[in-house]
Amino acid sequence: MLKKIFSSKKEKRDISIDKQLDLNKLPQHVGIIMDGNGRWATGKGLIRTSGHKAGVKTLKKILKTCIKYNIPILTVYAFSTENWKRPMTEVNFLMNLFSSFLAEQIDEMCEDNVRIHFIGRVDELPGNLPNELHAAEERTKKNTGVRFNVAVNYGGRDEIVTAVKNIASEVQSGDLSIDKIDDKVIDDNLYTKDLPPVDLMIRTSGDIRLSNFLLWQAAYAEFWFTKTNWPDFSSEEFLQAIVDFQKRDRRFGGLSSK
Repeated sequence: MLKKIFSSKKEKRDISIDKQLDLNKLPQHVGIIMDGNGRWATGKGLIRTSGHKAGVKTLKKILKTCIKYNIPILTVYAFSTENWKRPMTEVNFLMNLFSSFLAEQIDEMCEDNVRIHFIGRVDELPGNLPNELHAAEERTKKNTGVRFNVAVNYGGRDEIVTAVKNIASEVQSGDLSIDKIDDKVIDDNLYTKDLPPVDLMIRTSGDIRLSNFLLWQAAYAEFWFTKTNWPDFSSEEFLQAIVDFQKRDRRFGGLSSK
């Protein structure tokens, strides 16, 4: 009975948010910095890895919300190039968590028509994990629903440096002239080369910074921050971020349209 009552209250909250959503002005590309797993666990007297486990449940929920509301692209920050500085026990746990997440979710992602893609230095990940990630990409590459990008062993500055090196190599070989280098050339050399820029960037757990995530792609993104730790981040709060996004005047360097 209590379960039914609480479920009903949640449905009412969702309906309220639904009424505020403009389905014609949804962000095409949402980025999320999923922060606060460790803080969430510490606050509950648990080990940090418990927070990462709980965070996976939240990620599944937010992906489902994107599917439900037809948000075309979701890109999440799962593991940065700087995260190798963490205790090796935690790093190993996260690597295993990526593997188990795929094993448990790949069938459901196929059923939901989700296309998964991993960005970052994927081939430098340990063990068989690179093969597992590539296999998941291959299995879902023909899916036409939500494009779900997971940044693993990713750094925004590293991505730009790599792009510059690739472009310099093309110039050196004579395949590209310097005067032909523009925004599109740089775009085409990024991990996200076939994706539009980020419209909405969400960060949980209270910090107000990008932390080296999608630096080029988020040039004109709208930012939305919450003190909620990632494991407690709800579908309702995600939708609230979208509602707030829809109220903003995106000028892209021009004058206000209002």
